[in-house]
Amino acid sequence: MTTNTSQHLNPECRHDFVLFFDVLDGNPNGDPDGGNLPRTDPETMEGLVTDVCLKRKIRNYVDLVGEDQTPNMIYVQNKGVALNDMHARAYTALDLKATGTKQQRDDVDKARKWMCENFYDIRMFGAVMTTGVNCGQVRGPVQMTFARSQDPIMPLDVAITRIAITKPEDAKVEVSDEDGKGKGGKITEIGRKAMIPYGLYRGHGFFSPHLAAQTGVTAKDLELFWDALTNMWDFDRSASRGLMAPRGLYVFSHESKLGNFPAHKLFDRITAKLINPNEPPRKFGDYTVSIDGTELPQGVTLTRLTEG
Repeated sequence: MTTNTSQHLNPECRHDFVLFFDVLDGNPNGDPDGGNLPRTDPETMEGLVTDVCLKRKIRNYVDLVGEDQTPNMIYVQNKGVALNDMHARAYTALDLKATGTKQQRDDVDKARKWMCENFYDIRMFGAVMTTGVNCGQVRGPVQMTFARSQDPIMPLDVAITRIAITKPEDAKVEVSDEDGKGKGGKITEIGRKAMIPYGLYRGHGFFSPHLAAQTGVTAKDLELFWDALTNMWDFDRSASRGLMAPRGLYVFSHESKLGNFPAHKLFDRITAKLINPNEPPRKFGDYTVSIDGTELPQGVTLTRLTEG
């Protein structure tokens, strides 16, 4: 098996990667169509975490590290910033006149290039920027799949109480004229909390050097991306998400821009299995992660960025 420590930073190579992460006593990704219970595949009861959820964590980490400065500003914010205002920044910076969606093609191309140069998530994930102020469309070189739990999960809807009253009138005690005794008045309220006891999730991703060349991705961008997948969990803490942690990040890099071997066959070389399949998993130690020990195909290298 060939292992490389720098090939994964080359934006002129194709990269396919496997990401493992787990959650303990938390909700990794609530489903708004299911009362915010953890997302599941209804046929297998395996847990799901969307690509959008993972990209949000990446964006938040890059925003924190980049401090809203070029070239690592974030386009898709969670701070109530309008996207059209982001588009307008390109025209202002380039001293161009914005005329709406029917913009001169040369102006759109210049604005698109400016957006790629200044916004990390546009360079990496792409964006549709044709609303209001037209900055064109960008197809990003990084694509990610849903993450799926290795085994079925058990979604729980736990009742909780709080000693706090929402409405002032709920705390009032009414006095009876007959006996002078008080009645009414709430001292607690009941709430719900969705969670799973434990789940080990696996997701996949792909990096296209052809699209990276169009958006201007650099080695530093790739390095920041791998750092985000490894470290973003520590900056996304929430009581509702429980304890989440990265458990494995494996990057297959190809010498050829078109790839030297099918991605799905490379992914099959990495497996995670329960040590005792008769017991429900409750920690990462209940699994063993293994990599096919045979030699990798010619032109493919493997970089292990996180393990265990």
